Amino acid sequence: MPEILKRNKALSVSPLKASSTVGAALAFLGFARCIPMLHGSQGCTAFGKIFFVRHFREPIPLQTTAIDQVSAIMGSEEQVVEGLRTLCEKSAPDLIGVPTTALVETQGSDVAMAIRTFRRTYPDYARTAVVPVATPDFTGSLESGYAQALAAIIETLVPMRAEAGTVPGRQPRQINVLPGAHLTPGDIEHLKDLIEAFGLTPVVVPDLSDSLDGHLPELDYSPLTIGGTRVSDLATLGDAAATLVFGPALDAAADILATRTEVPTYRFAHLMGLDAVDRLVMTLAELAGCPVPAKVERQRAQLQDAMLDCHFMLSSTRVAVAADPDFLLALSRVLADNGAELVAAVAPANAAALRQVVAPEIKIGDLEDLESIARARHAEILIGNAHAVQTAARLGVPFLRAGFPQYDRLGGFRRTWIGYQGTRDALFDLANLLLGEERGEIHPYHSRLKPRANESGDPLRGVRAGTH
Repeated sequence: MPEILKRNKALSVSPLKASSTVGAALAFLGFARCIPMLHGSQGCTAFGKIFFVRHFREPIPLQTTAIDQVSAIMGSEEQVVEGLRTLCEKSAPDLIGVPTTALVETQGSDVAMAIRTFRRTYPDYARTAVVPVATPDFTGSLESGYAQALAAIIETLVPMRAEAGTVPGRQPRQINVLPGAHLTPGDIEHLKDLIEAFGLTPVVVPDLSDSLDGHLPELDYSPLTIGGTRVSDLATLGDAAATLVFGPALDAAADILATRTEVPTYRFAHLMGLDAVDRLVMTLAELAGCPVPAKVERQRAQLQDAMLDCHFMLSSTRVAVAADPDFLLALSRVLADNGAELVAAVAPANAAALRQVVAPEIKIGDLEDLESIARARHAEILIGNAHAVQTAARLGVPFLRAGFPQYDRLGGFRRTWIGYQGTRDALFDLANLLLGEERGEIHPYHSRLKPRANESGDPLRGVRAGTH
């Protein structure tokens, strides 16, 4: 188990983490006809919206209670009631998420009381589900905020088995899926395809692959999310044959769902690398009662070949990684499986998943910490989000973009990291970056007495052939 090094600075320099409020908003964006309403100042929502728009390259529906100096002192519950009324009146959403920010948590705002007041005052809007979640910026990270929001959604909207009359296994082909915050829309789409290859029907909660996958909708404009998990789907979770949970961060949400539905739960720490994907594939084959499809077996063979091809480049390579705990765990395992050494590992917040990371130590910190550790331990390649581009440039090492946000390249949100195919592509990308460095290559000797030819084969300009 790695040693966890706590923060030892009074401030963050080149911050790594995205706030838990942003993570909660991300979870709500995976539901159809939903809009997150961040309870805080306008700046808090604008900051998160910029992150989302630059990462997904899509218009993102976010609203705010827009509290000011007076309400921050005198109380902000009225803004919650008025904000809910306005959204219901203008947009009629199926779900409104209300993540809190540091300002209102410090103030002590009672969001639950405000929602009760809204229900009493405006009974006509009873069909709109409202889910509050406490996600102050000063604690946790994007991953923890996402997990807290998902737990709150399940606790609020998934009925108890006795109340709903659900029966585990009544829908023997239905599989509930709880994807972690580290899974991209591309990952979730690949996961759905894999489950469907076994003749099973996945119900993904939340489904970012349907709402933030980068598609052109038929509507010119919508103030709500387009696509995603329907709120009505949550009532069917208790009839499923099994629940698949991906990422240790979702353990609390999985426990709540198991208690409310009594559906058997299968938990997976990550889905990168041969062993991890094998376990999922065998679980799906068991649930479906059928052999593994030939297409999936061929993808496994392709990953095995890629591991052989990339081993010579990745073996003994010294890698630095900055990522949220669940993603850091996945990357560390696939690096270790292919002979690489994780010499610098930094996470924005502590979590149970870090105890399983394959590394001698993990620093809870920022990108300045990553840079100093990577330089001291002679890292040869760096993996992190777009904020780490300058860090890699100062270190003079190749850089692989991974995680949230990615704003300086197109398509990062669609990247597939998981499964046999995703792992294979990640290995190829790492190996190609190292090939570009020409480590250990012996370059051909060019005599200064003999003219050198250009790419076309002609002698270089300014040098006459045959002269000495």
